[in-house]
Amino acid sequence: MRNYSTVLKIAPAFLLAGTMMLEAQQKDSIKQKEIEQVVLIGYGKQKKSDLTGSVVSVTAKDFNAGSTSPEQLIQGKTPGVQITTNGGAPGSGSTIRLRGGSSFINNDPLIVIDGVPIEVTGVAGSANLLASINPNDIESFDILKDASSSAIYGNRAANGVILITTKKGAAGRLKVNFSTNTSVSTKMDNLDVMTANEFRNFVNTFASASYKAKLGTANTNWQDLIYQEAWGTDNNLAISGGVSWLPYRLSIGYNHQNGILKTNEFKRTSVGLNINPKFFDNYLSINAGFKGSFVDTRFANEGAIGTAQQFDPTQSPYSTDPRFGGYTEWLLNGNLNTNGTRNPLGLLYGTRNISSVWRFLPSLQVDYKFHFLPDLRWNVNVAYDYAKGEGVSRTAANTASGYFDKGRYNEYENENSSKLFETYLNYVKKIGAVNVDLMAGHSYQTANTKTPVSTTFRGTGINTDSQPFEGERTLISYYARAIFTIANKYIITGTMRRDGSSNFYNGTTDNLWGNFPSVALAWKINEESFLKDISAINTLKLRAGWGETGQQNVGGYYPAFGKMNLSADGAQYQFGNQFYYLYRPDQYNPNLVWETMITKNIGLDFGFFNNRFNGSVDLFEKVSQDLIARVPVAAGGLSNFNVLNIGEINNKGVEVNLNVVPVKTENTTWDLNFNYSKFEPMVTSLSDNVSADYIIRTGGISGGVGNTIQGITKGQIMNSFYVYQQVYNASGNPLNGVYVDRNNDGIINESDKYFFHSPNPDAILGFSTKLTTGNWDFGMSMRAVLGNYVYNNAAANSSVQDIATNEFLKNGEASVVKYQFSKPEYFSDIFIEDASFLRMDNVSVGYNFGDFLGNKKSNLKVTAMAQNLFVITKYTGVDPEVFGNIDNGFYQRPKVYTLGFNFQF
Repeated sequence: MRNYSTVLKIAPAFLLAGTMMLEAQQKDSIKQKEIEQVVLIGYGKQKKSDLTGSVVSVTAKDFNAGSTSPEQLIQGKTPGVQITTNGGAPGSGSTIRLRGGSSFINNDPLIVIDGVPIEVTGVAGSANLLASINPNDIESFDILKDASSSAIYGNRAANGVILITTKKGAAGRLKVNFSTNTSVSTKMDNLDVMTANEFRNFVNTFASASYKAKLGTANTNWQDLIYQEAWGTDNNLAISGGVSWLPYRLSIGYNHQNGILKTNEFKRTSVGLNINPKFFDNYLSINAGFKGSFVDTRFANEGAIGTAQQFDPTQSPYSTDPRFGGYTEWLLNGNLNTNGTRNPLGLLYGTRNISSVWRFLPSLQVDYKFHFLPDLRWNVNVAYDYAKGEGVSRTAANTASGYFDKGRYNEYENENSSKLFETYLNYVKKIGAVNVDLMAGHSYQTANTKTPVSTTFRGTGINTDSQPFEGERTLISYYARAIFTIANKYIITGTMRRDGSSNFYNGTTDNLWGNFPSVALAWKINEESFLKDISAINTLKLRAGWGETGQQNVGGYYPAFGKMNLSADGAQYQFGNQFYYLYRPDQYNPNLVWETMITKNIGLDFGFFNNRFNGSVDLFEKVSQDLIARVPVAAGGLSNFNVLNIGEINNKGVEVNLNVVPVKTENTTWDLNFNYSKFEPMVTSLSDNVSADYIIRTGGISGGVGNTIQGITKGQIMNSFYVYQQVYNASGNPLNGVYVDRNNDGIINESDKYFFHSPNPDAILGFSTKLTTGNWDFGMSMRAVLGNYVYNNAAANSSVQDIATNEFLKNGEASVVKYQFSKPEYFSDIFIEDASFLRMDNVSVGYNFGDFLGNKKSNLKVTAMAQNLFVITKYTGVDPEVFGNIDNGFYQRPKVYTLGFNFQF
């Protein structure tokens, strides 16, 4: 299955069939009173039909079934939102990009949970802070993609904003919901390396007699040995109800997943409480919430993935040598070979890295509608976000990893906290034909991180201490928004936010503040007299917006202020037998200013035939200015690197979202969604202080020291691959170490490298469908990413020289037999591979048994689900979807099969 173009042929056929079915069913369609959808816009709500910006809402009914992390709920559901799972380890999280990356230093969107902006800073012992949130508690996602919708969050909205709303209780009888899922996960595939017999043939053909003698007699598939079938369970209990003035919802969840890589385990216990009473005839509303979680993780040594692909398959996994825990290791002169490939089982079972992370997020939001002026509301929001992680890492003395240290032991700890106080006034009044919505507010938020000294104890008695660290950041903001809706046809939105960030404090307030305005217009064409009476047209709205947003993430604390810090490890002063850290001045940039993104967006929303055919088209352009980057600087300063404002990126793109309801009867509903997005982040300039062809080197690779495979320069898509052009013979086979002399100077050197393809895809496609008929329902979601490229680092590391060297044997990726390069050719463009793919993300089948207790208030639903069912691709590695697009043996995503039961009482 290697032809991913099939999806492009299928999707239009579905849409055409859906449209024909719509036309055939208009005469007997069921008339239903539609409830106007309301979406969050930041510090308020707005009817979807009145939106002026590019905002997409995904609610619980459209979530991907069986997801165990929040971001996976909406994967592939909306255009312009690219979610890449960081790996297959449970709790590893995902990288989220809205309309692609347009920054050198940070491209993460701002995430706001129930009105509380969440710090993205990770905590020790947690691979992903979002993993602490129970996805079963989430009600909806509202995604603000353009600046006219996100500028109200100015200081951190350069990469878009994701608003997450959790489930609330409703007044009425007590309701109990209990769900339990059991899952089994399996690996997708093995990397194509040489089998034991193929390896013997290869070594006997190319290696010297001394290396041939090292071949063993076993036939070991090391990749099979490190993976396992991984069982998991996810259990959730929710209790809701309450009297008229005190609705509540209490939820408790427990998730336990084993990883497909042996020794990997994840446990999450979560609790959520929402209380939302109303007083004084609903003039006073209170939303009190508490979200807490406790996460236990055992991290597997992921280095075993690479060594399982490389260890000699002719060797037995086990040895009688007690020095290495009973595992076979490469020796040299009777001792451990320091250069030898480590036994992957020894890596997995010889280390134990466990962590515990606590996360608490209490919040209180009070909304008061003034008795003397009910059109005016006063909202106050206070919250405290606290996360603490601690863990222990042990390496046994009788393992290869701990052999030279005679064992290692390390305890680590980290604590992050954030405090928020926000308040705003909101005035809504209809004056004649104009509906006026005015809002003004103030926000104050601090974030603090603390890491105490951590000591690594060694059996040799040579112990080392890490440096303690404490950092604090403060954000102060003033913001305002005005929305005017005229005759229910014309909508004007304007926002202004003024932010101050301590990251730009340089001893004065010169660069402390940034201003972020936006304006947007919408014209509801369907409300005009010449279209209003056409019943087939439900929505036809033209939108246009412009705005500025900011980036204050600089990759550290106070980079603009001169300060002292402790010296780095290895730069200590010896006094007697003791080593001491010394204080030294840090490099800083007093001229550092806000990174600013200017976005233009024009869009068309449409809906026909009772909105059974609806969607949107958006064209956008994002220009990032004063980009923040950590780049090399001239010698003579305090460091070889500094944080500077350097360069500009222009990112143009298009998004299309189509929804079709081919069938809608009393017992059957069939929904289809197709979305498409394309963006191109082009570097249009760098600093005036560098030459026109200056290249910022990015994309570190395995092999050699300090090698990189990507670059950023003017006129190229960000992080394009920077390589040599391979030369081939008449038969189409690559010539060993021969490259094109692109500048014709007779020498092959760095000047002959060129930019060849980029990680940026030509198109991202999403397709999902849901069919409900009677008591049955069926759901499916697929994604296709076309035209993206990946550097196959595992293949580049394989060569004839690499197979037999340093007194040990090392297996290679299958391409080594095909190419037969005598030494690693890390920079050949032959290893830049087309990684386009079509992935079946999610399939689910459910049956609703209805009342099972005889009281007509109970319900039982059973659902079978499969995730990551298959991938169609030409890529020769295990998985073409690699974050950063450099594949060096990452933790592969598993196939997951789940059976779930949902009980309601």
